[in-house]
Amino acid sequence: MTAPIIRKLSEIRALTAGWKAAGARIGVVPTMGALHAGHMSLVEAAKADCDRVIVWIFVNPKQFNNPEDLANYPRTEQDDAEKLAPHAVDVVYAPDVDQVYPEGFATMVSVSGLTDVLCGAHRPGHFDGVATVVSKIFLQTGADRAYFGEKDFQQLQVVRRMARDLDIPIEVVACPTVREASGLALSSRNLRLSPEGLETAARLYPILRDMAEELEQGNRFPPLELRARARLAEAGFGEVEYLELRSEAGLAALDHASVPARLFVAAWLDGVRLIDNVPVRPA
Repeated sequence: MTAPIIRKLSEIRALTAGWKAAGARIGVVPTMGALHAGHMSLVEAAKADCDRVIVWIFVNPKQFNNPEDLANYPRTEQDDAEKLAPHAVDVVYAPDVDQVYPEGFATMVSVSGLTDVLCGAHRPGHFDGVATVVSKIFLQTGADRAYFGEKDFQQLQVVRRMARDLDIPIEVVACPTVREASGLALSSRNLRLSPEGLETAARLYPILRDMAEELEQGNRFPPLELRARARLAEAGFGEVEYLELRSEAGLAALDHASVPARLFVAAWLDGVRLIDNVPVRPA
């Protein structure tokens, strides 16, 4: 059975007020639609933990610094609703734009430090848009837990810091990255790749894993980066915006795996910007 779709803030608040009065634990899965198996893993995690589950679907204009990227982002609400039906979520909250950003909206939430690097350095204002809309998600739904995938690891850290700093009473739950059999991290943007592009994109993860293995053996990052960039170019990738080793806590740049870390990459292929990351254990 397809979950009901709510578009008005007053309606979602009335619904969740009733759930809270009954003592229910509420989980929310924030998405921009174009749902795939990665999103469904978040839904299943929420259902396992919570009494009621909301799936938020909203293509947030404030986190796109490129108007063309916003225009091209896939919007598949009917297909999304059908994909969610077997998972028996309680409601889909797909608010109209004026329910999130009413006329005269003039507030932005900014998280410093964590947003100055990686995607933040290449997409000015992106994480301000993320932090702003996620604070709205948390406050509008009144959820007790929110579920995010580790594929967007920087986003996960930004959201956790924002909720902590603003004293929003919610637990941010991290869920593992879901991958194709090829290793390619699932992403709504993969829909824009050609069949040949999908084959090339699948070579990104093995390159990261090879680097992680060498780092865990004590090798330094700079020589590995040079070799990996050459492999990406040979595979057919275009611009590599970044390929970096950073600490999981605080995202500090590292020369070697001295603390729990992550390898982060953003690379262009077929006009699509792909991101991924893998954990690296201390050497």
